[in-house]
Amino acid sequence: MINEEQSCIDRVCLCVSQEHDIETPYGMLHVVIRGAPKGNKPAILTYHDVGLNHKLCFNTFFNNEDMQEITKHFVVCHIDAPGQQIGASQLPQGYQYPTMDQLAGMLPTVVQHFGFKSIVGIGVGAGAYILAKFALIFPDLVEGLVLLNIDPNGKGWIDWAATKLSGLTSALPDTVLPHLFSQEELMNNTELVQSYRQQINNTVNQFNLQLFWNMYNSRRDLEMNRSGTVINAKTLK
Repeated sequence: MINEEQSCIDRVCLCVSQEHDIETPYGMLHVVIRGAPKGNKPAILTYHDVGLNHKLCFNTFFNNEDMQEITKHFVVCHIDAPGQQIGASQLPQGYQYPTMDQLAGMLPTVVQHFGFKSIVGIGVGAGAYILAKFALIFPDLVEGLVLLNIDPNGKGWIDWAATKLSGLTSALPDTVLPHLFSQEELMNNTELVQSYRQQINNTVNQFNLQLFWNMYNSRRDLEMNRSGTVINAKTLK
């Protein structure tokens, strides 16, 4: 009976989350904390993809029962890119959205604010790029990275022009969906794709999303070399 009660308490603790708005050198950042720091263990820090926020990108993953054993032992810190959280106010006209470098540069303030010694980053798409950039600039703060669907390269002018044209002829969710799904997935998973289209349209401020989308498509090459063949190249430890 005691074990069952303790198990129930653990599950309740895992579901409790705290929302914070943190002022950084490059603007305000919305952060959600699940759990409490566990000694000197690193925090798990997540960063979502373009078109999503931490809830759309990570809730299903972290609520899976197989993740409970991990989240019992680590505090989880979810980052929402500026203006992308559910219920976010529209950013003001003329607002200069942070560059990808600046988005990475916001994260040390978060780490310091909560007193984390270091982080293990989990990033998807644009979030993976931002976390890789963060690890290159602040390697001492990063214990490890899980990077999904990362594109380390900036867009060539042909890709840039194609994105611009697509934006002129399609609604924003339909412009973003090919970034989130392959062509095969777009053709075959119509129910899943339709669900994401509705959620992107209904839960993410479209003006704010357009700014984030534009900045992601303006990214530069990470210029990271993992083979060790380039002298003094930027790499991850």
